[in-house]
Amino acid sequence: MSIRAAEQLGAAPESVPALAASQALAERLRPWVELAKPGVTRLVLITTLFGGLVAPGHASPLRWLATLLGTTLVVAAANALNMAQEADLDALMTRTRQRPLPEGRLESRAVVRAALAAALLGTVLLLCVGWVAAGLALLALLSYVAVYTPLKRITPHALYVGAVPGAIPPLIGYASVTGGALDAAAWTLFVLLAVWQVPHFLAIATFRRAEYARAGLPVFTVCRSQTEVRRLMLGWSVGLFLVSLLPIAIGMGGTLYASLAVGFGLPFLLGAAYGLKASADVAWARSLFFASMPHLVVLFVGLAL
Repeated sequence: MSIRAAEQLGAAPESVPALAASQALAERLRPWVELAKPGVTRLVLITTLFGGLVAPGHASPLRWLATLLGTTLVVAAANALNMAQEADLDALMTRTRQRPLPEGRLESRAVVRAALAAALLGTVLLLCVGWVAAGLALLALLSYVAVYTPLKRITPHALYVGAVPGAIPPLIGYASVTGGALDAAAWTLFVLLAVWQVPHFLAIATFRRAEYARAGLPVFTVCRSQTEVRRLMLGWSVGLFLVSLLPIAIGMGGTLYASLAVGFGLPFLLGAAYGLKASADVAWARSLFFASMPHLVVLFVGLAL
């Protein structure tokens, strides 16, 4: 509620300054929240949570809190450092040019300092959970910021490098419950999430091809033919379907999971195959992109039940 609206509704005079102060605070915090890429952070927390739910054993509420809060801080730090590195590129793309750094709402040096502080605090919290969980989080941050982000400017194969830090969160959740042990089930989650990211990104890079080209990023959709990209997307979608069956093979998923994996996997696979038709346009790629997210969540829910 705005101050003007509060006055029109007859709010008590003494409450107006408090409302103004809260609005001012919200405006100051908004760009810092945007740095964390809330949508990405939310997905990371979901996969971390389900990694812990799938793991054998139980964790105390305090342990869960330290795991999720520590992971949030490290992920937010990685995203902020990524934005600091790519502010020049973000300014050239429609979907990113309104981020805090391209718009000048925050200063790069302050962002880096805050990100490093968040990374340190998050790592300390995860060390309270276990050194494996903390080590995995640091590995994800360093590989994302120091390896994947610079490679994006050089080669389209950075996509495969970026899939590694993106697939680590369920391992953090798993390790937090098992005391650091990572078995075949944990690595199956890792592989599943790593493979899922490839068709997911190829889809967004297809319908946002012009933006990536304008920014000069050599993603596959910019430096390869559309036919090649769509075949690549189909190939990785086949790989995703096969990998989604791995939990069944190792006794990790039961009948419910098998039904979900096949019931959601086949339509996604058919959707990727449709991309080979001449009539498939950017609307197809956008639909496939948005279908990929609930597909992943359904697979993780099926494993946790």
